[in-house]
Amino acid sequence: MKARFAVMVVLAVALTEGCRRAETPTPTPSPTATVATPIPAPAATPTPSPAAPSAGAALLDPSRATERAPDRFRVRFETTKGPFVIEVKREWAPRGADRFYNLVRSGYYDDVAFFRVIDGFMVQFGINGDPRVNAAWQGARIPDDPVTQSNRRGMVTYAMGGPDTRTTQLFINFGDNKGLDSQGFAPFGAVVEGLAVVDSLYAGYGEGGPRGMGPDQGRTQGEGNAYLRSSFPKLDYVKTARVVKP
Repeated sequence: MKARFAVMVVLAVALTEGCRRAETPTPTPSPTATVATPIPAPAATPTPSPAAPSAGAALLDPSRATERAPDRFRVRFETTKGPFVIEVKREWAPRGADRFYNLVRSGYYDDVAFFRVIDGFMVQFGINGDPRVNAAWQGARIPDDPVTQSNRRGMVTYAMGGPDTRTTQLFINFGDNKGLDSQGFAPFGAVVEGLAVVDSLYAGYGEGGPRGMGPDQGRTQGEGNAYLRSSFPKLDYVKTARVVKP
């Protein structure tokens, strides 16, 4: 009887572990944003990191981000590795272009980390360093745009967690990622200057947590740059992003 009972226990444990493995999806590399997951509540009086700007009214109120973008405009990013320039063509993805234009004009991308850098795939950024700002924009989603351009090298696109979930996170394609086109990832601009700078952004942490060793998006949204600077000190950052004349 003891031997039979031991065999039954071993079989039960094996079945349980097998079910757990079956319920665990195989991770696939995609530029997703955790917009569907509530962020942890920040402290009652969160303190931005020393290098972060104070959150202004426009940063804390997405309802103000309604200005129509020019048909074509450029944004110069000053980063810890040097400058690069994105040119936006509104006809490619009008809703995405309008949101990006308003975010830049509000100073949203200043002191924002390139928190997910995957060699040969893409670099992702767009979580603000101030948890209060992330909380304000968490639900400020915009409808999808039709995909009119391909996700080839240098193209700039929104990360998303499913249909109609775009908010603030962007990625720049390192290579030809045309497989993303059929998934609804609609490019709205392209890097026209400084692509070598983009290529040089620190990629040593790899995929984000919990799948990889890089920053966890939920913690980044909830704790901001304080979490990133303490746990991932080698990350590169946007210093400023400004609209410039074409």
